[in-house]
Amino acid sequence: MSFPKHRPRRLRRSEALRNLVRETRFTTAGLIYPLFVCPGTKVRTAVSSMPGVHQQSVDQIVEECREIESLGIPGIILFGLPESKDARGTSSTSAQGVVQRAIEAIRKANLKLLVITDVCLCEYTDHGHCGVIANQEVDNDATLPILAAQAVSHARAGADIVAPSDMMDGRVAAIRAALDENKFADIAILSYAAKYSSGFYGPFREAAQSTPQFGDRRSYQMDPANAREALKEVALDLEEGADMVMVKPALPYLDIIRRVRDSFDVPVGAYNVSGEYAMVKAAAQKGWLDEQRVVLELLTSIQRAGADIILTYHAKDAARWLKP
Repeated sequence: MSFPKHRPRRLRRSEALRNLVRETRFTTAGLIYPLFVCPGTKVRTAVSSMPGVHQQSVDQIVEECREIESLGIPGIILFGLPESKDARGTSSTSAQGVVQRAIEAIRKANLKLLVITDVCLCEYTDHGHCGVIANQEVDNDATLPILAAQAVSHARAGADIVAPSDMMDGRVAAIRAALDENKFADIAILSYAAKYSSGFYGPFREAAQSTPQFGDRRSYQMDPANAREALKEVALDLEEGADMVMVKPALPYLDIIRRVRDSFDVPVGAYNVSGEYAMVKAAAQKGWLDEQRVVLELLTSIQRAGADIILTYHAKDAARWLKP
């Protein structure tokens, strides 16, 4: 009985062979670690639904950033838990806000990390929505000036990149114009361009204390059933001045990451969100899966789908596992 000439298993016989022909080489180079900044000093409060993740005061954030830098992770993204909230999220623009103070402290510590900031109102509003409310609806256009002011305040504090996650129409253009007018033309925008209305955000809302007090976010975040619309959203954000774009969540939307990668010649990010992280952690704690193997597999899958940048709560663990 004849056998085909080609035997793919020849190149799988040993780790040396597998490594030689590996198509996707996952490293820490594109990882971003999310951090939650809260008021006070010496505060480090565990997030119950996200083992290993904490709400931390500025002094603790700086110490964690030292660890993050030492692990070879190139950057962080900051989310703020303010001292006070109101209907318009006005504390988000304050020079004395928790995110602004965290940026300044990281800069003062001479850390070489890239500092990205989330630009949104959900953590800062007393109603938990990502914009100003009018007649029980999120008022898109009334929200834009606040988002723009928030982005400028982050840039003024020393952020490298601002990342609008609110999904208001036109927010990238508003932020780009405000940054340019305030002499921050070099500050890059990483747009959450295709952010879906997902059930995977639950643990994040505990961490960021941003659960909506009424309704949901389906009127501004994307319908999970839509793929072509994601390309439209990305195209609009790039036209408005975004430098990089992101798909969120990551694992249920690997097809969207691939479509974006194939359609646009810009850096593409993906957010491996809180619910994805929590599922792996819970299963690992039960002994139902090998955490290290699964985490590296899923992060590789996100990169293989086309993501250049991966925001993930697994970043520190992954960096430790990848160390020679």
